Parts: sequence; C-alpha cells; structure tokens
Amino acid sequence: MRRMPIGTAVHERTFPLCESLSFREWSGYYAVSAYEAHHEHEYNAIRNASALIDVSPLFKYLISGKDAVKLVDRVITRDAQKLAAGQVYYTPWCDEHGKVIDDGTVTRVGEDTFRWTAADPSLRWFTQNAIGLDVTIDDISEQMAALALQGPTSARLLDAVADADIRHLKYFRMTRGRIAGVPVEISRTGYTGDLGFEIWMPWDRAVDVWDALMTGGRAFDIHPAGMLALDVARVEAGLLLIDVDFNSSKKALIESQKYSPFEMGLGRLVQLDKRPFVGRAALADEQRRGPARQIVGLEISWPAVERLYDGLGLAPQLAATASRVPVPVYRNGRQIGRATTTTWSPVLKKLIALATVSAPHCAEGTTLEIEVTVEAVRHHVPALVVKTPFFNPARKTAMPL
Repeated sequence: MRRMPIGTAVHERTFPLCESLSFREWSGYYAVSAYEAHHEHEYNAIRNASALIDVSPLFKYLISGKDAVKLVDRVITRDAQKLAAGQVYYTPWCDEHGKVIDDGTVTRVGEDTFRWTAADPSLRWFTQNAIGLDVTIDDISEQMAALALQGPTSARLLDAVADADIRHLKYFRMTRGRIAGVPVEISRTGYTGDLGFEIWMPWDRAVDVWDALMTGGRAFDIHPAGMLALDVARVEAGLLLIDVDFNSSKKALIESQKYSPFEMGLGRLVQLDKRPFVGRAALADEQRRGPARQIVGLEISWPAVERLYDGLGLAPQLAATASRVPVPVYRNGRQIGRATTTTWSPVLKKLIALATVSAPHCAEGTTLEIEVTVEAVRHHVPALVVKTPFFNPARKTAMPL
C-alpha cells in the first residue's frame, strides 16, 4: 500500500507559509509547489534576492571507512582520488552498459568520509558495489535535513547569520560552522545556476536553522521558494531533471529511455583515464564512435509564436510554469527529437527548452523546428540549438563577498 506523504524536517514552518496550499509529493514527503497563488515572487527571489528552498527529501548517504574513496571511485565517472577534503563533485553514475542510473553530488567531508546525494534510492547499488571493500554505507536521508539558500544576496545573508567562513568559500567547496548554535555543513552548491549555498544539518534541529535564516534574512529580502520557481530556474541553468529530461536506466522500460553521460551533455565528467569504474568499457566505445543523440538547449523563436496567435486575432498565451510535456522537434519536416522541458525565461525574456536531439542535428547553431499548438492546431516554429546554461551569471562562481 502506498503511504501518504509526510512532512519534512521544516514542514511545521513551510505549511503555514504555503498560502496556495499547493503541494506535491517528493520521495514520500510534502514539497511546496508554490507558496503564493503565483510563483513569480519566489522566482524573483532566486534571481534578485534570496530564496530558501527545502531540499530535505533528497536521498543522502554517508560513505565511510578505509576503502570509502575506492567505492566512490568504482561507482562514479569522475576521479574520486582527486576529490580533496572539503570539495564537492557533481557527477553521474552508470550501470555496466554505460547508461546513467542517477546523478547527484559527492562531498568529501573528511579524508575517509563522503556525503552522497541522489534523486532516487541508491543504497542497494552502492552496497552491491562495495563487496570486498572495508566501507560502511549509512542511509542518513532521515537524519540529515537540507536547505538551499539561493540568490544574489545569499552570501551576505549567510555571512551575517552563520558562524562560518562564507567569504572564502569557493564554488563547489564546503565549510563547517554554526547557525543559531546548530552545527551545520555549508556547501557552495545549488540547483538554480545562481550564487547559492546548500546547508546540511541534523533533522531535529532544522527548524532552528530555518528560523535564523528567515529572521536574519529580512534585510536581504528572503522568500521561501517552492518547486515551480525552482523548475524555471534550473532550466535556465541547463540542469537536467530525472524522470523528465532523462530516465534512470534502472527504471527505463525500453532501451531508448536510457541515457549515457555523453547523451546528457556530461561528457566532460567522464574521466576514462582513471581507475576502472562501472560502465567504463561501454563509455570508451561510445566516446570513440560519438553519441547517437544529445540533450541540448533550444531557443524558440518568439516572433514566430506571436505571429501564430496574431493570425487568429489572439494575444500570445503562455503558461508561467515550466512545461514537462514532451513536444516533437523536427528538421526539414522530419522528427529528430523531442523537447522535454519548455519554459518562458523571465530573466532572459526568451522561450527556451531542453531537448533530446539526434546526431548530427544537435550541433550548436543548428536551426530546427518545434511543434507549437494554438487553438488545437499544430504548427512548427524555428528553434535554434544553443549552448547551455542559458543563464550563467558571473556571481555564480565568483568569490561570494
């Protein structure tokens, strides 16, 4: 029997703030879709101020022991031996056929200790690959809460509220400190493509941290933000979502639903010259022949969309939320892929999409067509293949203060 979702570590705070009563289920927990009737203020907080996002439903694992680095290195596509203490990797991990099971972050929190986050449950896979190794794998998903603090004012806010060295915290590094007396780990990471941090804390002390950030954040225009605002921001950042832009090879029903890191545009994260890892042989073969398709960014011609509506005497009608409905993509009238997430970008004033496109049509600068339906009639409008991220502000990686 499927259980009802339950509240996260900060549900007693997020529930009364959620005026819209708009929730969704995320890994068995209630997650706020939008706090207000419309998510625009939450999106604007991500891009112009500070947004506080509850990301506690992430699966979290602690890998420790003498052979911890060997296990991480055996599973991920990147060289774990080069991951320094206090550094974070974003990485995919694959099955033996080189198809992605999941992607997430791996943080080396100590010499022989790693914190690993995943979208899907991964304990079984990690345990299977740990055979013969002196390593302990703890599922700490329900012991550790996580809050993402994202946006241009987030560093100054955190510097004011946290007893931690925020000023020298580099991109994809972590530090330790305290917020409201609670021991926390702070990583310079996030899912928005902006300046931002993720704060990790004991589950039972998360409300104290939430309160300190919300109270101290008033001077920095902090807003709690939900999943609808996050979805628009992550598309602008060119960040992929499992079960939407790609599928886990463990859950795929047919071969075409499986993706390799090269197909996901993550070839830079596949280090074939490191020690053997799961899927390496298959990935070496694919690198030699080139991927058969790739996830790319599309810029959709807004003038062409406007003309369709204008021809019917209508103003353009566009949802403010990101659409996760797959839409066909064509070249010269023949379907060569599909857009998986499409959204209007408020910061760029452009209609953009993440799309899976067959080779050789996935090259940057290629003009394709995407299907647009107006008044139940299907049309094709031009869409240009562009480099992602669509939005990439210097503050994302610059020294925070």
